[in-house]
Amino acid sequence: MRPLIGIVPLYDTEKQSYWMLPGYMRALEACLAVPVMLPLTQDPNELRYFIRECDGLLFPGGQDVDPALYGEAVRPECGELCPARDGMEAALLDAALRLNKPVLGICRGLQFLNVHTGGTLYQDLDAERPGCAHRMERPYDRPAHTVTIERESPLYDIVGKREYGVNSCHHQGIKTLSPRLRAAAAAEDGLVEAAWMPDKHFVLAVQWHPEFSYQKDPASLHLFEAFVKAAKYL
Repeated sequence: MRPLIGIVPLYDTEKQSYWMLPGYMRALEACLAVPVMLPLTQDPNELRYFIRECDGLLFPGGQDVDPALYGEAVRPECGELCPARDGMEAALLDAALRLNKPVLGICRGLQFLNVHTGGTLYQDLDAERPGCAHRMERPYDRPAHTVTIERESPLYDIVGKREYGVNSCHHQGIKTLSPRLRAAAAAEDGLVEAAWMPDKHFVLAVQWHPEFSYQKDPASLHLFEAFVKAAKYL
C-alpha cells in the first residue's frame, strides 16, 4: 500500500488559482508515494478529513509567513502574504503534531514550522542581515552554498555527511529558532537551514529545495525517501 501524502497548495493571488511545482509530486512518486494537492481551506471538517486520510503532510514553498504571527509589523521588504494558507497550515500542523504524523517542510515550510512553534524570522535577509546571499540564479538543480549538518540530527543519517552542497532560493530565514525545534544544519554564514523536532516520529524541514535537485543529487532523493518511509510505517 503506497502512503498518501497531502501537499499544501501553492496559491496564485492574482489568478485566484491553485498550482503546484511538479518536482514535489514527482519526487514523492519516485519514492512510491501517492501525492495529492489539497485545496486551500480552513473548513474544520475538510481539514479533519485530510489529516485522517493522509499518511504524511508536505509543507512546500510559497508566500511569506505573516510577520504578525511572530509579533512583528510588516517591513517594506516583506513579500506577498497568504493569510488563508497560514491558517490552513496552522490547523494541519497542530493536528499532525498531536497525532504524530510525519511532516516534511521545504523553504517556507521550514519557516512556518519555526514560527508556529515559537520562533521568529528575518523578513528580508538583504535588509536585516547584509552580505547574507541566499538567492541563486537558475538552474536550481545545483549547489549554491554548503551547509554543515549536525551529527545527532536525522538529516545526518539521510545525507550521510557533515558538509553538503545545497541550492538556495529564499529571501527570508530563521532569526530565532523555536524552543521546540533543534537545528539540523546551518549555512556557512550561520543561518539555520534545517530543523527537526526530536520528540516526534518524523518532523523535519529544510530551507533548500530538494524538489529541484532530486534527479541529480542522491541526498535530495533520500530526503523524500525517508519522509515516505516514515509515512508508510507510522
